[in-house]
Amino acid sequence: MIAVIFILKIKTGIFSWKAPLFKSEKDPSIEKLMGIHGSLVPRYRYNDLKKMTNSFSEKLGQGGFGAVYKGEISDVGFVAVKILTESKSSPEEFINEVVSISRTSHVNVITLLGFCYEGKKRALVFEYMPNGSLDRFMYSRKALNMSSSLEWQILYQIAIGIARGLEYLHRGCNTKSLHFDIKPQNILLDRDFIPKISDFGLAKLCLGQESAVSILGMRGTIGFIAPEFVCRNLGRVSHKSDVYSYGMLVLEMVGIRNFDIKVSNNSEMYFPEWIYRNLEPDKDLKLSLNVTEEEEVLARKMIIMSLWCIQTSPSDRPPIVKVIEMLEGSFESLQIPPKPISYSPTRPSSQHWEMT
Repeated sequence: MIAVIFILKIKTGIFSWKAPLFKSEKDPSIEKLMGIHGSLVPRYRYNDLKKMTNSFSEKLGQGGFGAVYKGEISDVGFVAVKILTESKSSPEEFINEVVSISRTSHVNVITLLGFCYEGKKRALVFEYMPNGSLDRFMYSRKALNMSSSLEWQILYQIAIGIARGLEYLHRGCNTKSLHFDIKPQNILLDRDFIPKISDFGLAKLCLGQESAVSILGMRGTIGFIAPEFVCRNLGRVSHKSDVYSYGMLVLEMVGIRNFDIKVSNNSEMYFPEWIYRNLEPDKDLKLSLNVTEEEEVLARKMIIMSLWCIQTSPSDRPPIVKVIEMLEGSFESLQIPPKPISYSPTRPSSQHWEMT
């Protein structure tokens, strides 16, 4: 999904205002839920969405949950409007998810500004991010005209920011939220390249002390999906599954933009194995010719941390708070982890998974 955010100073009142609805448009169950939960983010009519997006004229991207359009709201600024497609959730489930998303507040997590519910017409309104998604940044190095040093500093800060956002979702917010689809397209960048995790609220949430989650139509993207989604005997699906996806994401951040890797889709070479062979101190990481010693240290730190994250067994992966410590700590204190076992991920069918 390509969407973007504009850092806004939102007035408190916007979160208590609700767009008026015609009586014929009201859903008693929705009105009751909104009364129970108190002040939510604004509820918009579908016609309001059409006006703010100029009849959905500027499409920002297409994701698994629907299309995203650029819009504008007076006194707020630019927004990203996500029109949800084929949503099968009940009114209660939808509003509960809106409530969960609206209660998150972290600099590295996308902010919900409003929603629409009119029968089958459902949408979420988010902040708009001018620098798009992380995958666009990863592939637009030349167009940005950045120095090598600035590129590495930005990559490093993006990696730390994503980890902090995940740590908040896993431990810091009221609802324990697991993402299950961490990938470049779901990381958005603001005008200062601060990363924001998106699409998190559309995964199933685990409330309070509950220890099981039913994942229907399982999420995940090949190349980033944790092996326990495929091989149940490896362990339970948990916050460590997000840690795995995060590790693969950071490896791709480093690898796509700075390594000379030419591996065909049919090749049996496993990307981390290539990294292991070139990570020893006397080996060349094949970074750009102008890389400084400091930049190479950053690259090696990000790679070693990622290799810990992608260990095959969830129990061998660090919690995300430890990941942050590794990134912010000294390079000398890091040890190269064992090589993970190679596996070929395939999309599993809908199942019920135990979650820790």
